Amino acid sequence: MNEFFFGIYPYIALSVLLIGSIARYERDPFTWKTSSSQLLRRKQLVVGSILFHVGILVIFFGHLIGLLTPIDLFHALGVSNEFKQTLAVVAGGIAGVMALIGGLMLFHRRWTDPRIRKTSSFADIAILVLLLAQLILGIGTIFVSVQHLDGGEMVKFMTWAQKIFTFRAGAAAEIADVAMVFKLHLFLGLTIFLVFPFTRLVHMLSAPVRYVMRPGYQVVRSRRNPAE
Repeated sequence: MNEFFFGIYPYIALSVLLIGSIARYERDPFTWKTSSSQLLRRKQLVVGSILFHVGILVIFFGHLIGLLTPIDLFHALGVSNEFKQTLAVVAGGIAGVMALIGGLMLFHRRWTDPRIRKTSSFADIAILVLLLAQLILGIGTIFVSVQHLDGGEMVKFMTWAQKIFTFRAGAAAEIADVAMVFKLHLFLGLTIFLVFPFTRLVHMLSAPVRYVMRPGYQVVRSRRNPAE
């Protein structure tokens, strides 16, 4: 099971993420949007959205850089495993709490407001629940990480991630003995990648390139009676 979940499942999740996102953009481009409900209860949306998005972005890029940067490069730059582990605990903890508070505000708003609830799909609510569960698990890993400030546990995950992305064998064995909370956190993260193309999260892949290159002004006319 360890080999399947952490040696095979990552490739399934990443393949669906890539192929599914491309297929959705090509087949249903008009569904590629955030489906924003900002006109409803805007104040709570703004505060919750800022906390959530800032926290998530810090966590995402922290994971991306921390896991995929070669260990030797960190050492060449004078960054020790101990320092990197401490930075991950402190910065990740602050960002995680910010994202969790913002996410709970967004969930409360979406779940309790009848108008917003009515315009929300099952996928909208489900992905928010998954993200909140992932944040709780992520914060839970901090309590284990502080017991391993030598950075040894982090090196295991770095080795695992780099073996996965370079298609090397033995990736799952690298994290076979880590705490269960880490495994649950990793599995749920991969599952979020798996369902990513089928949710509003696809807007994360968007960039307003065409907007800044648009050919002139948009002309808006009021509706008029055809008889006039």
